[in-house]
Amino acid sequence: MNWPVIIPLIIFLASIFVVGFWSSKFLKRSDSFLQEYFLGSRELGGFILAMTMIATYGSASSFIGGPGIAYTQGLGWVLLAMAQVATGYFVLMVLGKKFAIYARKYKAITLVDFLKQRYQSKWVVLFSAFSIIIFLFSAMTAQWVGGARLIESLTGLSYTSALFIFAVAVLFYVIIGGFRAVALTDTIQGVVMVFGTLIILIGTIIAGGGITNIMQDLVAENPNLVTPFGHDGGLTPAYVSSFWILVGVGVVALPQVTVRAMSYKNAKAMHRALITGTIVVGFIMLGMHLIGVFARPILPGIEVADSVMPLITLEVLPPWLAGIVLAAPMAAIMSTVDSLLLLVSSTVVKDVYLNYIKPDAADKEVKKITIGTTSALGILVFMLALSPPDLLIWLNLFAFGGLEAAFIWPVIMGLYWQRGNKHGALASMIVGVASYILIHTFAPNLLGLHTVVFPIVLSFIFFVVVSLLTKSANEAVL
Repeated sequence: MNWPVIIPLIIFLASIFVVGFWSSKFLKRSDSFLQEYFLGSRELGGFILAMTMIATYGSASSFIGGPGIAYTQGLGWVLLAMAQVATGYFVLMVLGKKFAIYARKYKAITLVDFLKQRYQSKWVVLFSAFSIIIFLFSAMTAQWVGGARLIESLTGLSYTSALFIFAVAVLFYVIIGGFRAVALTDTIQGVVMVFGTLIILIGTIIAGGGITNIMQDLVAENPNLVTPFGHDGGLTPAYVSSFWILVGVGVVALPQVTVRAMSYKNAKAMHRALITGTIVVGFIMLGMHLIGVFARPILPGIEVADSVMPLITLEVLPPWLAGIVLAAPMAAIMSTVDSLLLLVSSTVVKDVYLNYIKPDAADKEVKKITIGTTSALGILVFMLALSPPDLLIWLNLFAFGGLEAAFIWPVIMGLYWQRGNKHGALASMIVGVASYILIHTFAPNLLGLHTVVFPIVLSFIFFVVVSLLTKSANEAVL
């Protein structure tokens, strides 16, 4: 056991548990268990809103998978990853005020709540819930694998033991504290992520003998590593620009991000989050992916690229500082896992059980079912994560693409186009998800574009055409 590294991590986990306990007081005091557990009673300030969006979006794929694939591909992947800088800005500019106003009008607690009230359709709700559960299971599995790999590489424990420790830690504070615990721990984790990125980047540059030296080593190994096209020339302009849809514009449709656009306190908080979020995401994405590339000359021949982050940290920093810094990827992973866990739990409880099975359930019963569902989901993901994939970034991006294909037009057109109706929304979702899975399976990167592009285009066409061919939404809804 590498105790100088492990002790700071234990202190970090303990501080998160304290936040969970503190947040549980609000659950006891709150008039509405659902409003508090799933939205923190809509009381997020600007800094917390920015940090919870960043921490949720900056996940295992940013801190473990991102540097891993940048290590493999070179500087081309850094350029591609920078498309993510605008994500928080896009989300809050497009959804921001309008979405928050409608969410409050509709008393919406989840994205599916909004869709239910806007389209007045049972099938839109059930298909939305189905899409969230299916695709977020992929995303959650990726995060749990990332968390376990990190603990495994730090402690020397077996993968299964590391996965068990990670699962227990996350389930504990999510179950007792709900969304408020998630948002506050996200803020702590966001701050840790920023400082962690800075310290590892500086340490890596010093260990590599400076940027000039690192660049010369990269060119000597493979000149393609310092071009925009990747180590084998596979990052074509068409693929890179279409990838921007997946990790840039399309993020507007991710349920775990949209829920943050309905949970802030006021417009001032949103404006502050816009600026803070954009700056912090830019710094973290650039820093993390550069670390992956710069690590290549220092640690050549790493077999499992996902382990580059913990390995380079242990290589270039003294153990006690490595322990503090490695709380950053742990923070990133935990902050995404807790949000996804709450989201899938709210989909099962709020969108399916309370809408269609037992609408008149008492608050006490809802509380019991929510905690039971969250626990069951955690155990299920734990079982799925027992046999991990090679590069977890692909699992995460598969989930992103599926959710974007399902939700992007029902959400955006639902806000901005009154003529859009339930038939258009349902057609858009079914075509988006079905075409995404088919293209992903049989013709990935069709015409050199990322898999997500054609499903998003097709779902837009079907939304507009079917809405125009069918009866308009009723006046009361509009």
